[in-house]
Amino acid sequence: MSTAVSVRMPDELVRDLDSVAKTTERSRSFHIQKALEIYLEEQADLQIALDRLHDTSDPIISLDEMRDSLNV
Repeated sequence: MSTAVSVRMPDELVRDLDSVAKTTERSRSFHIQKALEIYLEEQADLQIALDRLHDTSDPIISLDEMRDSLNV
């Protein structure tokens, strides 16, 4: 199932989107969906990193310690 969503974008961004859509022979919707999927994945990764950064029980090791543990 899919839901229609309306967004406002600057004209220049729409022109760029249309150019990519034409070049790839894909729709605007396809590219917007893919871009949003990537953005949301990156936001989730960022949140995980921030949670780990603020977790005092998560050990912090130096680069040298990491290299030693990997035998690099």
